[in-house]
Amino acid sequence: MKECCKREKERPVEEKKNIINRLNRVIGQLEGIKKMISDDRYCEDVLIQLSASEKAIKNISAIIFESHVKTCIVDNIKNGNDESIDEVVELFKRFI
Repeated sequence: MKECCKREKERPVEEKKNIINRLNRVIGQLEGIKKMISDDRYCEDVLIQLSASEKAIKNISAIIFESHVKTCIVDNIKNGNDESIDEVVELFKRFI
């Protein structure tokens, strides 16, 4: 596996497939929302769909964040790169 400090991440096939499938669903949701706007759909209906899309994106972020901590950060700390702790703290701040 490539180290994250190289700014690359080789993901397992199943993880990559899962993330891509989720992204494709979000893209489909967003296309549907765009059509809703074009079709002058009621605001509440659009907002409900936007909320669902936001939640789906947050779930994808959580999957990638968890993988990052369990692989890249752990590997970096094992290799003496304690700055990775600051990276996790900064990433966590973005989530809350």
